[in-house]
Order: sequence, then structure tokens, then C-alpha cells
Amino acid sequence: MRRENKSSVSEFLLLGFPIQPEQQGVFFTLFLGMYLTTVLGNLLIILLIRLDSRLHTPMYFFLSQLALSDISLSSIIVPKMLMNMQTQQQSIHYVGCISQMYFFILFGCLDNFLLAVMAYDRYVAICQPLHYTTVMRQELCISLIAGSWFFSCIHALLHTLLLVQLSFCADNTIPHFFCDITVLLKMSCSDISLNELVIFTEGGVLFILPLSSILGSYVHIGTTVLRIPSTNGLFKAFSTCSSHLFVVSLYYGTLAGVYFFSTSWDFSDKDIIASVMYTVVTPMLNPFIYSLRNKDIKQALEIFVKRANF
Repeated sequence: MRRENKSSVSEFLLLGFPIQPEQQGVFFTLFLGMYLTTVLGNLLIILLIRLDSRLHTPMYFFLSQLALSDISLSSIIVPKMLMNMQTQQQSIHYVGCISQMYFFILFGCLDNFLLAVMAYDRYVAICQPLHYTTVMRQELCISLIAGSWFFSCIHALLHTLLLVQLSFCADNTIPHFFCDITVLLKMSCSDISLNELVIFTEGGVLFILPLSSILGSYVHIGTTVLRIPSTNGLFKAFSTCSSHLFVVSLYYGTLAGVYFFSTSWDFSDKDIIASVMYTVVTPMLNPFIYSLRNKDIKQALEIFVKRANF
């Protein structure tokens, strides 16, 4: 049964991380460093792709969109989290909480679509190399990105509109470091059966379809790669896809563990740690994963540094 002690909630209290007060300074420094690395690393990737004409290809166009989405995803959560840790003021206004939830869903869903689009790009590049330029033309690339943004906005708006119809109980404490939709639903005194139904149907479809597209693309890539007689060609194809597969595994693994395979609506410490993985760690790792193993990015960075020194 749901609690019936209703009140007009004007703000929520974010409990943050289950850490001791004397450890706040250490974790503040750690997360500040991770956030700055995320922003600067992804901005550098966007800048390099913008400045180097050799990187004006579909793959790097999609990568720049992923970098922008990662910056946005971290920026709607981490600055507020850092401010709460530093000032010990854990309150967040109702409108601010709902806005944070909306943009978190939007950019989380956008990452979901972008990873699927990047997998399809690699599929065409490896499995149909002779038709790559005709298939991945500019119009298709723009349409894929525009469609990803459109459906992500609609997805986030749907869940937000359903949530604002609910009443909340007197207890306004959120046992998390940001306004997560599942935690907010748990705090509601209203009937949330429709919200749960939409999460597990519409949300499940938007989770499973891109993931299926990614898995299907890499199954085809794997069968094509195994037919390559050249060892150099096999290594090049594997090197191109391994970084993307690592990001996909990390992102979907933590996401599924929190939202689909959790045993209850109650967020545990493990769920909070998993949330850190896809809100803080993955956006920070993407610039390193996609650049350290990428010859074109490293060459563009070398040219950029030489020009800056000159």
C-alpha cells in the first residue's frame, strides 16, 4: 500500500553518497577532477573534429554528437552534486528536480540512440566498404541525428508529463545524488501503475531496439571480420570496433542493472555506485577510449598542439 500522508512539495532533499563527513573533501576533489576531465576531454574531441578536415566523416560526426551529449549528461548532475557536497545544502527546488530528471532522461536516451547509430556506421564501413560513401551520405547522417534528438525529447517529455501529475508524500528525502525517476515514483502517494507500465513498455522498447541494433551490427561485423585473410586487416577492424564495444558494454550493463534487473524500487548503495558509472565515469572515459586507440584523432591532436605552440 502507498503512503497517504500527502503534502505540497516545494523542494526535495538529496542525500547524496553514503560517505562519512570527513571523506567529503576527498570525494569532492575526485568528482571535480572527473567532471573537468569529462568536459575538457569531450570539448577537445569536438574541437579537433571541427578544425581538422580529415575528420569530417560520418564516424567523427557521430562521435562529436556523443561528446556533446556526454558533456550535457554530466553537467546536469555533477555541478549540483558538487555544490551539495561543498555547502552541505542538500535541497533542490521542485522545478529544478523535475528539470534535472527531464534532461537526464533526454541525454541518457540520446546516448542510447547515438551508440546504435555509431554501430550501424561501423557495420556499413566494414561489411559494405564499397558502398559506404553512398549509404552514409550527409542527408542520412543528419536525419539519424535529428531523429535521435526528436525521439529522445519525446521520450523525456512523456515521462516528465506523467510524473508531474502525481502527488508526493510528506517525506521529501531522495536517497540519491540526483533526481532519478524511479526514486521519485517511489516517493509518490498517487497510483503509479501507468508510470510503471510506460517505463517497462515504451522505455523498454527504446532500450531494447537500439541494443538489438548494436548487437546485430556487431554480429555481422564479427562474421565479416573472420573472413578477412589478412592479419593486419583483422587487427585494424578489431581495433576500430573494440573501443565502441567497451563503451556499449559499460553503459548498457550498468543501466540494465539499475533500471531493469534491480530486485525492488528501493535504491541501494550498489545502485548508486552503478549510477555513478553511467553518469560520471562513462562520459569521462569516452574521450580516452575513442582517441587513444584512434590514429586520426591522435594526428589531429599533434597538429593542433604544433599550431598552438607556433
